[in-house]
Amino acid sequence: MATEKKVVAKEEKAVAPKAKKATAPKAKKAAVKEAPKAEKAKKGNIRYFDSIIRPIITEKTMALIQEQNKVTVEVAETCDRDAVKLAFESVFGVKVAHVNIINVRAKDTRRGGRYQGKVPGFKKAIVTLAEGQALDLFKE
Repeated sequence: MATEKKVVAKEEKAVAPKAKKATAPKAKKAAVKEAPKAEKAKKGNIRYFDSIIRPIITEKTMALIQEQNKVTVEVAETCDRDAVKLAFESVFGVKVAHVNIINVRAKDTRRGGRYQGKVPGFKKAIVTLAEGQALDLFKE
């Protein structure tokens, strides 16, 4: 009977620490969710420079800039709409009205008719600036 009491006591001790560990991560997750976006923008300002790779300059994108106040840029593969919006607002200091994201697929091509190659794919963002906002990509 003495061995049975020891086995029961060990099982009770084993159950108690598992319950404590399960409650601790939930409290941490709740604290992370409550953090506002403004505080996140202050912490990782250098990261925003890495999210915008380069502007895409074509006849169509130049017409979008002049007529509809839309800027087209290539962004990092890990960026989403919120990240692009925060990056534009913090780096360029403009208000963003809307962001569209497009994944451009990689394409097979031939070079010289004989050699096969591949044009790499990328992620593209079309950023609509708010009324009265302007962004000069070509400073003299």
